[in-house]
Amino acid sequence: MRVSVYCSSAKDIPQHSLDLAFEVGVAIGKAGWELVWGGGKASMMGKVAEGARSVGAITVGVIPQSLRNVEFEDEAAHQMHVVSDMRSRKAKLEELSDAFIALPGGIGTLEEFFEIWVGRYLKFHNKPIAVCDPTGIYKPLQTALDHLAQQNFMKPGQAELVTWCTDVPSAIRAISPKMA
Repeated sequence: MRVSVYCSSAKDIPQHSLDLAFEVGVAIGKAGWELVWGGGKASMMGKVAEGARSVGAITVGVIPQSLRNVEFEDEAAHQMHVVSDMRSRKAKLEELSDAFIALPGGIGTLEEFFEIWVGRYLKFHNKPIAVCDPTGIYKPLQTALDHLAQQNFMKPGQAELVTWCTDVPSAIRAISPKMA
């Protein structure tokens, strides 16, 4: 199984977020899964890959040509797909992955998260999606989404397609293949 992780590449973020990314990478590896991620070694992106590799997991990066020097391409990746742009990156991440975890991040992370969520709702895929947010970074976002639902701007069944988790083990369980 391959798990795509969406997370920040920003500088100067709190250490606990870097630790979270490393922990998620370790958990993916310990589950016997492969990591698919944005291919960078900056910030949380680098830490999730380091964590996965620290327990022997395969890491598969997808990075746009123009970001190879911005996000500092991770040369330690087992595989690296260099694509033309962000749309191609998101498509390749979806194609390569069996499940998705979103960690705290900015607009890039949110763009990836919302696109994969909409894709699941529209039945372009049926892959599990979890948000792992132990420190409540996304609480205001959840409040905004709840408000949209209360105002009938979200359709029935949309909210249930994402599992919001407050720790790594519950995020791993949320995306784990269900046994018949």
